[in-house]
Amino acid sequence: MRKLIFTLAAALISMGAVAQNFTEWRDPNVNEVNRLPMVSTFKIFDSQQDAEGVYCDKANPYRLSLNGTWQFNWVENADQRPTDFFAVGYNDKGWGKMEVPAMWELNGYGDPIYVNYGYAWRGNFEHNPPYVPIEQNHVGSYRRTFEVPATWTGRDIILNIGAVTSNVYVWVNGKFVGYSEDCHLGASFDVTKYVKTGENLIALQVFRWCDGTYFEDQDLWRFCGISRDVELVARAKARMNNLVVTPALENNYTDGKLALEMDFTAGVKSADVKLLCPAGDVVAEAKVTPTKGKATHTFEVKSPAKWTAETPNLYKVIVSAGSESYAQRVGFRTSEIKNAQLLVNGEPILIKGVNRHEIDPLKGFVISRERMIQDIRLMKELNVNAVRTCHYPDAPEWYDLCDEYGIYLIDEANLESHGMGYKEKTLAKNPLFEKMHMERNTRMVHRDRNHPSIIIWSMGNEAGFGPNFENVYRWIKAEDPSRPVHYERAEGNDFTDIMCPMYATYDWCEKYVTNNPTKPLIQCEYAHAMGNSMGGFKEYWDLIRKYPHYQGGFIWDFVDQGLAHYEADGKVSFYYGGDFNNYDATDNSFNNNGIIAADRTPQAHAWEVKRQYQDIWTEAVDLVAGKVEVYNEKFFSCLAPYAMEWELQQDGVVTKAGRIDKLDVAPQQRKQFVLGYTADDICPKAKEVTLNIRYVVTEKQPLLNIGHVVAEQQHIIKEYDTKAAFAMKESKRPVEVTKFEKSTQVTGYDWVVGFDRQGFINQIEYGQMSVVADDSALRPNFWRAPTENDIGAKLQNKYAVWRNPTLTLTSFDAKVEDGVAKLTAEYDMPEVQAKMRISYTINGEGEIKVEQAMTAGAGAQVSNMFRYGMRVELPAALNVLEYYGRGEVENYADRKSCADIGLYTQRVSEQYNEKMARPQESGTRSDLRYYNIENTAGAGIRIISDVAFSASALPYAQEAMDVTVGPLQRHSGDLKADDKTYLCFDLEQMGLGCINSWGRLPLDEYLVEYKDYTFNFIISPVR
Repeated sequence: MRKLIFTLAAALISMGAVAQNFTEWRDPNVNEVNRLPMVSTFKIFDSQQDAEGVYCDKANPYRLSLNGTWQFNWVENADQRPTDFFAVGYNDKGWGKMEVPAMWELNGYGDPIYVNYGYAWRGNFEHNPPYVPIEQNHVGSYRRTFEVPATWTGRDIILNIGAVTSNVYVWVNGKFVGYSEDCHLGASFDVTKYVKTGENLIALQVFRWCDGTYFEDQDLWRFCGISRDVELVARAKARMNNLVVTPALENNYTDGKLALEMDFTAGVKSADVKLLCPAGDVVAEAKVTPTKGKATHTFEVKSPAKWTAETPNLYKVIVSAGSESYAQRVGFRTSEIKNAQLLVNGEPILIKGVNRHEIDPLKGFVISRERMIQDIRLMKELNVNAVRTCHYPDAPEWYDLCDEYGIYLIDEANLESHGMGYKEKTLAKNPLFEKMHMERNTRMVHRDRNHPSIIIWSMGNEAGFGPNFENVYRWIKAEDPSRPVHYERAEGNDFTDIMCPMYATYDWCEKYVTNNPTKPLIQCEYAHAMGNSMGGFKEYWDLIRKYPHYQGGFIWDFVDQGLAHYEADGKVSFYYGGDFNNYDATDNSFNNNGIIAADRTPQAHAWEVKRQYQDIWTEAVDLVAGKVEVYNEKFFSCLAPYAMEWELQQDGVVTKAGRIDKLDVAPQQRKQFVLGYTADDICPKAKEVTLNIRYVVTEKQPLLNIGHVVAEQQHIIKEYDTKAAFAMKESKRPVEVTKFEKSTQVTGYDWVVGFDRQGFINQIEYGQMSVVADDSALRPNFWRAPTENDIGAKLQNKYAVWRNPTLTLTSFDAKVEDGVAKLTAEYDMPEVQAKMRISYTINGEGEIKVEQAMTAGAGAQVSNMFRYGMRVELPAALNVLEYYGRGEVENYADRKSCADIGLYTQRVSEQYNEKMARPQESGTRSDLRYYNIENTAGAGIRIISDVAFSASALPYAQEAMDVTVGPLQRHSGDLKADDKTYLCFDLEQMGLGCINSWGRLPLDEYLVEYKDYTFNFIISPVR
């Protein structure tokens, strides 16, 4: 560190020749120079007519975008940066180019780095706040010219920089303008005295790290550069500088008030104020006269249309002063804590939430409006109603869109010092950083407070706790008492209004809500959706729906942070930490935790989220008679815009269907309906009968089209009897057993079943069709390609004995008895202290009945296993699946509420989830009644069991998907299909879990324990 300080001092001396002292980037008490105070994000127009129109001021003639191509210089170390580049006559012809906005590392300057916590210099430099390294502290310098039109003469010209990491120095026409830190909030500077009509030069300098970086240790890519728009705005001298709108509801939340606070420049002597209703009509208007530049007004509206995520009714405040007019969309909405519940407009809502980073698979932190709308559309389609802006304020446009389309928000300050640790090391207890804690929160509140979508403030994330947060809490509560304040590390003390833990277990949650809670329980992070995950999500929502004080949570997280890399064969790999070099700190794939893939394709587990987050539920009254009860879980809207579509399904085939259009069920109410079938419509010979119900949109909604399915449910009227269906065909055809030196064959009229010298089936031929691939055999299987959750729990080590346990053949007997072939192989399994007996019965039709029985060693201390079942490789021509069980998306023992029983036909090529960042277990279907693997002509095999079983058929081997052996940096896009289909089928497979991805296992009932097992199944030809 002495070397670091010396280098820093030398750099400062070298900068002494310029007008600035350049100590700002390492001084926690100087986080800005000449930066304008933060104000709310109202829209600015040059006419009242425009202000009353479309809510977008980009066409204002007094705006000039500085987005585009800039001259750019990048240096590796901070002491190599140019020190006079801002001069008007500086020669930058040898510089490179950089788009604005854009991230350096995605445009050829430096490598993308991902670490969960610990700062990007982790392992190379010690944490020593406020100092940051000189070495590897990249610095980017920007230059461009712009034209100021003559029509701007006499106006004040403001430079707005939307967001820049980690800081920015600003010069105009060679003169120093100012400085700013806080990489996710904008910086504005008054450049009026620096610009002139005609051509001007602007220069910016950005450091990779500054003292503010100690507050930006979030779980994301550590990109640098300008990530939001840069623009100039020419403002009238007489203008409104700020507008604050605070809504309230009175008379049992019936009538509304909007309190307006306005700040004007001295030139404004009066201003007109209007309130427009959602339809655009004037509801009320007034004239205000500022006193010392300030004016207030309160609109009172009887029975206004209120704002909620279900009913995003937006009014518009119009202020006109001099030559400018202003618009601010607002909502009549309250958010409060009463009786240990979070209430919106007096109702104890459920938070069906996600955490959402601002991330694009091609552009990093640069997020377009189209991408934002795409994200909200996906949220609406998946029944997500709330977002935590982890872990920083988002782009202003995001809040406008959430206001418009209806998303509840926790707005979170750009404040995470996780890498410093908690307790005594936390910067929350360091007086040197008191100002930075306060500043990052006050700027967030000042910018965003007018948005009705924001129902909770968050003081930051994972930054310990101490007096600095206590001061922030007091300030927010005084400044904006209209919203609750949240902070996870307060751990339920007096400085958070919500008990908001991360990754609390089911038991912890139930204990809290049954022990007279004083605060609502809303997990700010839960159900860690990393890789093939979200097993046990239903169990969380069973608790939430049971206990009124448990009001939901925010899944970690919404979208994978993978960066798209297109392979030569056209497949996409999503790159993650460690993919760009082998020396920077990395936490590898830990930033891919989304219910949505990086390219916005829903992951398989997204459908489990949709099912558990849905707002309409059907309960059985008398299923045989077609009577059900519909429950509207919404809090503010009835079900009139939806229709119920129902299907009576028998043995996977729909035999009767109907629709009910009039679903006038009030919020939080229930209503019974009689469907259009009776007991007479149920065939007594049907093996299984189910009632499938879905609810569809009948009136176009924002981002949801007519016909979109918002909720689904399946009720089983008659359940499939697997034991009754478990039987071989009667056959009088002869069978023959032939023993060779190295194998045994069982033959029939046009089929062959062969056994290798270890007693495993290595040949099945039906007519001209070979079922078992060359060099393969039907063998017991206890392993799976570990999921991210498995790896986080180190199960590849704890369960290692089950990867390929030795099966030593101790006896093998083969004979024909009672017209069928009977074969028995017995094995010792010394590593797991168990014995295995596999018995085969083969009839004249070539059907193979198998009993796979393992006897665990008495008193043996052996780990659990991933699965108990069988595996075999088939020719690639067997590439079509027809199965009767749970589908259509992959599903597992603890993630199957979204997967209804049905008859499905799919391709093997569709089974693996190609959008997962790293290879792992995928493609399983559970609760199978039968599972067919066929060629395109319809020939193949069928597997049944005496119990519901699970199976997968993939184009990739289990070993190819196992990233715990071989190179760590692997991608699903790397996987190559070969000439085989890889079949696994199981009596049991371990669940996936979702509590967290760094140690927690699935619930006990979803584990595969070490004990005795018997798996009975039949393989039959499909001809």
